[in-house]
Amino acid sequence: MARPAEKARSMLNKWVALREKGNTPAFNNRNKRPHLASECQHLADAERFRGQIIREITNGIAKIQNPALPEHEIRDLNDEINRKMREKWHWNRRIRELGGLDFNAIEKQRQIEEGDTQQHQGYRYFGAAKDLPGVKELLAKEEEKLQKKSLQHGDAHKNLTPDYYGWRDEEDGVLLELETLATKQMDQVYKKRRINQNDDTESKNDDYLAVPTQQDMAQILLEQKKRAMLLQFGL
Repeated sequence: MARPAEKARSMLNKWVALREKGNTPAFNNRNKRPHLASECQHLADAERFRGQIIREITNGIAKIQNPALPEHEIRDLNDEINRKMREKWHWNRRIRELGGLDFNAIEKQRQIEEGDTQQHQGYRYFGAAKDLPGVKELLAKEEEKLQKKSLQHGDAHKNLTPDYYGWRDEEDGVLLELETLATKQMDQVYKKRRINQNDDTESKNDDYLAVPTQQDMAQILLEQKKRAMLLQFGL
């Protein structure tokens, strides 16, 4: 009869074997990549296939740097790189679905930080393709739009005055005047209640606790503010 320690060791070995089996890549052939990313069921496989695509994109970008290539070859290379980029996007999404990192969000944030003028375009240009007829002008327009948008965003914050943040709400004295009037009116209400209260201790305690509610104070402030606005505009 097996000892408890031996049984525990046997169960641990079985658990480790099952875990390793579950993490084993679904495809024994490491060079085989499914046509659709959704067909991949293991995170390790998805990350490996993404690495393959990145290497293919890197090789394509290295080739397209040669300006001596014929125009049709440059266009074909650029098309192929864009196809690989779309394929990588699908693998990034699949990796996220399988519990991995959100590479699409990471790459998008990096493009924004680097000021990539093509970050909002579906089709991108690389290397010598940027100097093709019509492409250079298109990229210049996109860069100009991006700069204008950046300047407008900066000017919007630059032109904000302290009034926007409410730092000058008390400079005109209206708010202070309203608070003073509200305080006086609250004192009158409190005194009136004190006059009408009974002399017994229990009644005094009840009336002392029956102070004006927050709703009463808000209503008084609203009425005083309306009155001040009417006076301000001469109505």
